[in-house]
Amino acid sequence: MQIAIVLYDRFTALDAVGPYETLGRLPDAETVFVAERTGPVRSDTGCLAITADRALAEVPSPDLVVVPGGPGQTPQMENPVLLDWLRAADATSTWTTSVCTGSLLLGAAGLLRGRRATSHWLALDLLREYGAEPTGERVVVDGKYVTAAGVSSGIDMGLTLLGVIAGDEHAQAVQLLTEYDPQPPYDAGSPQKAPAHLVAEFRDASRFSLT
Repeated sequence: MQIAIVLYDRFTALDAVGPYETLGRLPDAETVFVAERTGPVRSDTGCLAITADRALAEVPSPDLVVVPGGPGQTPQMENPVLLDWLRAADATSTWTTSVCTGSLLLGAAGLLRGRRATSHWLALDLLREYGAEPTGERVVVDGKYVTAAGVSSGIDMGLTLLGVIAGDEHAQAVQLLTEYDPQPPYDAGSPQKAPAHLVAEFRDASRFSLT
């Protein structure tokens, strides 16, 4: 199985690395980081770069596609090179997946029409513009399309797919070896739980805000 994780300027690192650390442990899988051009691609902080060893054109038909989100997703929404590649790869993929606002890129490519999907909570309602049915679930499986909510949920998405592809025990083994046992010091990981003033502040400052 070939797993292609898409990179673009100002992606969110954990969106890509979470699935890499989980799905990358599939037996006999090849994981490749791909971008429009090969070379280092900077994350949204500018402090971290991941190397794209292959250009999109060099990976025409991966078995599993992972599209991360991040601030750099917005300028990619009209990038014909990326969107055309997503459509072509999806035509033969076994699984097409996204993390965070990566689902908006799948939507822009026309791949989520009529499907249930999720995204970062700040961008969730925008999925309707692409014919998708937004849901606040952390991981949504609709046929071969698997979308994850914000950032850290890419780990959950990876484990979910591991269980489907390689079996529950293999997924449990990966969860154990990565010691993924969340016990956060705060219960503020969703807009339903976080202090209301923080939710309002981030909504107002979001690039998705209409005001």
